[in-house]
Amino acid sequence: MTKTSTNDPPVWFWIVSVIALVWNTLGIDGYLGQTYNTERYRNSFSAEELEIAANLPSWITATFAIAVFAGVIGAIGLLLRKKWATIFWSISLIAVIVQMGYAFINNQVTHLEMTLMIVVLAFIFLWVSRRSQAKGWLS
Repeated sequence: MTKTSTNDPPVWFWIVSVIALVWNTLGIDGYLGQTYNTERYRNSFSAEELEIAANLPSWITATFAIAVFAGVIGAIGLLLRKKWATIFWSISLIAVIVQMGYAFINNQVTHLEMTLMIVVLAFIFLWVSRRSQAKGWLS
């Protein structure tokens, strides 16, 4: 007979945590493609988009790295059910807001839907982490 703890998270928690890990791992792939200007990266964007990315300030590229690496660490923290996951999701969200805010302010948003999805998912992942902590699913 197996006893289930009342503090065990529901199935949706695990699904969202895995999605968050996959999403941010893809973000790391995008960051590395942009940083190292890989052929796959160059083939994925128009000449205009590549020009925009090539001329970004280094601090914006750094916020991209912070957003995705903090997101991966946050997702791992969720999967391990650790409270510190919330700190990394907060860092990731702040970096996303800075990065996407810069793009909006400088009229460099070429794919509005993707940009909005990135921001919305960053908020959702932080919300899930905070809710999980409040429910006692994280230790």
